[in-house]
Amino acid sequence: MNIPEDRDLNPLLISVIVPCRNERQHIDAFCDSAISQVLPEGWRMEVLVADGDSDDGTRQRLQERCASDPRLVLVDNPGRIVSTGLNACIARARGAIIARLDVHTQFAPDYLAQCIAALSRTGADNVGGPWVARGTGRTGAAVAAAFQCRWVVGGARSRDVQFEGAVDTVYLGCWPRSVFESYGHFDEALVRNQDDEHNLRLRLAGARIWQSRLIRSTYHPRNSLRHLFSQQRQYGYWRPFVMRKHGQPGALRQLVPAIFVAALVATAALLPWTVLPFAGLALAYGAYLLAASAAAAKAAGDWALLPRLPAAIAAFHVGYGLGTWRGLWDIVRSRTPSADFARITR
Repeated sequence: MNIPEDRDLNPLLISVIVPCRNERQHIDAFCDSAISQVLPEGWRMEVLVADGDSDDGTRQRLQERCASDPRLVLVDNPGRIVSTGLNACIARARGAIIARLDVHTQFAPDYLAQCIAALSRTGADNVGGPWVARGTGRTGAAVAAAFQCRWVVGGARSRDVQFEGAVDTVYLGCWPRSVFESYGHFDEALVRNQDDEHNLRLRLAGARIWQSRLIRSTYHPRNSLRHLFSQQRQYGYWRPFVMRKHGQPGALRQLVPAIFVAALVATAALLPWTVLPFAGLALAYGAYLLAASAAAAKAAGDWALLPRLPAAIAAFHVGYGLGTWRGLWDIVRSRTPSADFARITR
């Protein structure tokens, strides 16, 4: 593990970086979880929370929490988006290791300790654990089940709780400080996918990204189909901007939803003359939805989710695919990113 020789950095301090905006209902639970982390002997931590001009009381509550615990530090994020918040935290960080946490994720008590251990054990440039979802309510549970299913996410290793090894991207991340000095910070032109872009940048430069099954956390996804569709549409929209920057996607599976939407539109355009292509595609996707829903329900151990899963899976794919085409359309027209996709949705 490369720790830069800088007298202002503490080699036994881990800096936690967290962007947030309008998270009043969740900020206390997150702060409690963060300061409860059990670190290796001799290690200390600072938790830098970048508030993006919250107007729901989040900032005031953060100020109270920071006043009562010096480990918590409030950082201004006038840019209001994730990438600007992360970079603002990195600029203030004093630790030789930097770990990103998320307000909507619950972390095992040894989460940071396992990140430190994985960096030391593997010599990787970025480490993290599997991306595990747990929903609230029946719709949220269906969204989480679809989120975890390999049939839905194209076999992404980041959803495999047992996988240990090199990956193309990793949930959240933990880095030696030197990684940001060598490869740069997060791209502030991206509202979404800034983490995927950063990991792609690292891999293209020869850096290694490692997933450890011992780094455990639980993510709480959207609990409504409308919010899920909006989220995935935003993720899809920013994908072409990453592709324009690097000339390639982070992974080929990220293009599948856009290809599906294009095929759906193309076959629908033939309906005045023939119904066969559209009907064939619709039947094939319907069969896929049934099979994927069954696989997701079985993996979740909850067959009662089966009626809700087809809609959840379709929201993932159609939202992401439509967003991708909208992003491509704006790039082709040489337009700046649309204001409709310029803020984080929840």
